[in-house]
Amino acid sequence: MERNRQQIVGPSRRDLLKQTGLAAALLAAGGSVESASSLGSSSGERKRALRIAHLSDIHVKPENGAAEGMTACLRHAQEHYRPELILNTGDSIWDSLAAEEERVRSLWELSMKVWKTECGVPVEHAIGNHDIWGVNKARAKTTGNEPLYGKKWVMSLHGWERPYRSFDRAGWHFIALDSAAIRDEGYIGHIDDEQFEWLKDDLARVDARTPVLVFCHIPLFSAAAFFKGKNETTGQWVVPAPVMCVDARRIKDLFHKHPNVKLCLSGHLHLVDRVDYLGVSYICGGAVCGGWWRGNNQEFEPGYNVVDLYTDGSFEHRYVPYGWKPKT
Repeated sequence: MERNRQQIVGPSRRDLLKQTGLAAALLAAGGSVESASSLGSSSGERKRALRIAHLSDIHVKPENGAAEGMTACLRHAQEHYRPELILNTGDSIWDSLAAEEERVRSLWELSMKVWKTECGVPVEHAIGNHDIWGVNKARAKTTGNEPLYGKKWVMSLHGWERPYRSFDRAGWHFIALDSAAIRDEGYIGHIDDEQFEWLKDDLARVDARTPVLVFCHIPLFSAAAFFKGKNETTGQWVVPAPVMCVDARRIKDLFHKHPNVKLCLSGHLHLVDRVDYLGVSYICGGAVCGGWWRGNNQEFEPGYNVVDLYTDGSFEHRYVPYGWKPKT
């Protein structure tokens, strides 16, 4: 346990030397550099405020041992790292977009059962695109008039009035966004105008000294998104609209007006990356299911994230594979 903690908390001597060399190079060029593990204010004593386990893309289903894998992940996180809060950034089930009502009901029952029996800490959820019911009307046999159509089903499970919200914990302000916007019979990454106005108002109300963590499903900003396009065949780098938020520019501009926005967590891509841009760290957190319970997705094993938040607005993060192997 202590060995694992040290891997999270402190960079190695080699890493420090690399960071020092990078800092010297940037400063010599007239630039600036921030520590990879301390992006907030350095004023005051630095103490850990909260440990989070960030899970994403569980995609639980009766097949492929998925419920067993979800159980193994929750047990691993709680036994090895003892988080005080779990953030689930969506795609809890597989799949609701194109499934009939009976199947979706069984998936949600399975998901909620595992959460209830295996999780002993508070959980905050965000909506994933595969949590939205019946958008593919032909396959789901929906009309769009069902009481639980679209995002209403997952909202009813968690008692939400709307699919985005904010709350405070341990001196940090948390914002859960709904980044999966329905388009025709599919979805794109987008924060709709009503939600964006709410986000502006919410950030304006937060004390400028309070650090902010944003979490959602489809990344607001991501480097791994470039590996989801077809640049090899088109000859151009193209990020498809369902892969990353198409309105990333206005989100970036808004966050730049609020330097206390420190960290954005997402999932969706089943890949792991980190982009530090204008003082905000955007982390895409892999997938509990890896490659949809069939093994790795590209280079990344099934896993979850451990995020330590500190009182000075800084954080530390690592991706943790939990040893899951696909069932044959």
